[in-house]
Parts: sequence; structure tokens; C-alpha cells
Amino acid sequence: MQRLKDWTVEDLNEEQKKVHDEIVKGPRGSVVGPLRIWLNNPKLAKVAQQVGAYARYGTSLDNSLSELAIITTGRVWSSKFEWEHHAPLAIKAGINEEYVNIIAQAKRPIFDNQIEQIVFDFAAESNILKNVKDDTFAIALEKLGQTRVIDIVGICGYYSLISMTLNVFKVPNDTPDWPLPEINDFSNMLSK
Repeated sequence: MQRLKDWTVEDLNEEQKKVHDEIVKGPRGSVVGPLRIWLNNPKLAKVAQQVGAYARYGTSLDNSLSELAIITTGRVWSSKFEWEHHAPLAIKAGINEEYVNIIAQAKRPIFDNQIEQIVFDFAAESNILKNVKDDTFAIALEKLGQTRVIDIVGICGYYSLISMTLNVFKVPNDTPDWPLPEINDFSNMLSK
């Protein structure tokens, strides 16, 4: 059960309504999930949704790599709402459904595409180890460049905030078509 009472637009004060309208007029088009929680604190909602707009729509990564970093973060956080929204988006963006299903099982897929492998390994390590191994960092920096490496960290950080919000406030799932198994050990997602 969700821990905070949900609201309607009529419940919002002037500051909340302004942030609400900014979100609705932006690329998201609606206020769902963590944004509904954050809107209870409009100052946080305003800045978090701005960072989120960049993390979701404006980074230097192509959409498939961005979605890969997002679902990897959502899996490690066991954020069902986040997983159920982004797993289909990752597939639509070009990540093979087989790899998405392996990630759902908290295992490390072996990608055919070297860049996808680098992004997955970097995102998995940053979320699980709270850092990345020196060799993972060096390969990512060489193959992706500084800006894309920084963007992966930004995506993982932002989606950790989202996943934490969803989990702490028990935001209910609304698309149960992409179930996420309960797993507590994520070591199988790391390269050996």
C-alpha cells in the first residue's frame, strides 16, 4: 500500500500546480510514479524533474544505451515500477529481449555488441559495488569517451533516486506485464 495519500490536480497549491504543469508540458506528458511523490515537495519535484528530463531525454547516449543503464539500475534496486516501465522501452529501443530477461534474473548477459556490454558492466558495477573497477572505467573511457561515461553515472544516480523513492513510498506497479523476481544477491551481474 502506498505510504502517502495520492492527490488530484485540484488538491495542489499554486507552487505545486506550476511544477505539475511544467512536467505535463514536457516530454513526459504526465505526472506518474516518483513525480507524484515528489510533487508533495514542489522544490524537490522541480529540480529532480529537470535532472530527470536530461537523464531520460538529453544525454549523449543513444536511447538503447540509456534504457540499458536505466533497467540495470532498476533491477539492482528491485524497483518493480521502474522495471515495468523501462524494460519494454529498452526492447523497443533495440536491446535484445533475451538480454532484458537475463537482467531480470539478476545475471550478467554476454552482449554481442561491445558497447552494450561496456554500458551494462559500468552500470551494474556502479550500482552494486558503489564504484567501478579500474579496468571497467578505463575501457568505458576509451570506448565511450568522457561525456558518455559521466552521463552513465548521471543516469544511474538519477534512477537510483527514482527507485529509492518508488520503494520507500511503496508506489504501486501499474503495468504488471513485466514481472521482476524477488532477488537479493546481485553478484551474478558482475563480471568475473
